[in-house]
Amino acid sequence: MNKLQAMEVFVQVVDAGGFSRAADNMQLPKATVSTLIQQLEAALSVKLLHRTTRQVTVTADGAAYYERCLQILTDVKEAEESLSRTRLSPSGRLRVDAPTGLTSSILIPALPAFFERYPDIVMELGSSDRPVDLIEEGVDCAVRGGALGDSALIARRVGVLNMVTCAAPAYLEKYGVPGHPRELERHRCVNYFSAKTGKIYDWDFTRDGERIQLPLPGMIALNDSNAYVEAGLAGLGIVQMTDYLLMDHVHAGRMTQILTDWISDPIPINIVYPQNRHLSTKVRVFVEWVAELFDSHPGMRVRQMAPPQPQRQPEAA
Repeated sequence: MNKLQAMEVFVQVVDAGGFSRAADNMQLPKATVSTLIQQLEAALSVKLLHRTTRQVTVTADGAAYYERCLQILTDVKEAEESLSRTRLSPSGRLRVDAPTGLTSSILIPALPAFFERYPDIVMELGSSDRPVDLIEEGVDCAVRGGALGDSALIARRVGVLNMVTCAAPAYLEKYGVPGHPRELERHRCVNYFSAKTGKIYDWDFTRDGERIQLPLPGMIALNDSNAYVEAGLAGLGIVQMTDYLLMDHVHAGRMTQILTDWISDPIPINIVYPQNRHLSTKVRVFVEWVAELFDSHPGMRVRQMAPPQPQRQPEAA
């Protein structure tokens, strides 16, 4: 039995809460995972896990052993990486999760430069607007926007998401151009809801010290940023979304920016990773690369109040 491998498998089983998910995360057969745990328990003469048909939980002895395993595995990785940094580029599988719109619009177009810099990294990039469980799903790090509610994660701020309010020209021709946020209450708005809680987010606006936050009526609510933009393009209503997703459509005439003398709260964007895991070299270089990428992107910087822009008025009926 490879003791270090068995310890790593044990940690994965505890984190994932089961043998099948741990096997998937480590890309090992489930039978191998089960055998290694059995051999480890036999070698220690201690029961580490309670197994039922529905779940796997750690015993008291197993919990204590788990903490020691984490420290030992961290020390081994640090020793290995202290040598590899001087002679090798980062390598191995890197599992990342990021929001759909940010993935398609910013990360993927820039990834050729990342792989040119780090050719030995193999990335698995999950793209969704739902908050994944990094430990349970075996994700190394995730890019997340908004408030962070998981205290078990370490977060590094890498930018902000600036919001703009837009609508399709055809919508504005039919329903008119609102000149004040309160007028949105008489319009159709495309709402966005949390994939985790189902809560529909309020809209917010600030100008000259005046702040307005309000729920708005809408015929449709979505929880995917790309689908949300498509709803705006289809004329389903007014949308409020990140400027990096909307401004290309504005410049091409497919959308019209409105309420340009109002600012919506920028959304902080962070890279998060589990605090009980050593930050490996491959994760570290990805975090640094994303921070560098976002710092150079104009849509990720806190912006000042934009000057009013001429707005297209609807044609007379």
